[in-house]
Amino acid sequence: MNFVTLIGFIAGSITMFSFLPQVIKIVKTKSAHDVSIEMALLVLTGAVLWTSYGFLIHSLPVIIANVVNFIFVFVMVILKFKYK
Repeated sequence: MNFVTLIGFIAGSITMFSFLPQVIKIVKTKSAHDVSIEMALLVLTGAVLWTSYGFLIHSLPVIIANVVNFIFVFVMVILKFKYK
């Protein structure tokens, strides 16, 4: 693994786990009142586009980071509607 790919994996890891604390908080409190659905939908759209871009440029760090990011935010959106 070269240095550039390593930086990509590190950056992607930080980004993909950025929504995990929010998901954990929603599950613990059973409240998603403060979650902006507009923000979540924008992040989901961005993750789909970034994943597509990752496939087009054959970048595993971009693909993995954005698929995981999509999953966490998608769960957050589901919980937003569940605890509405």
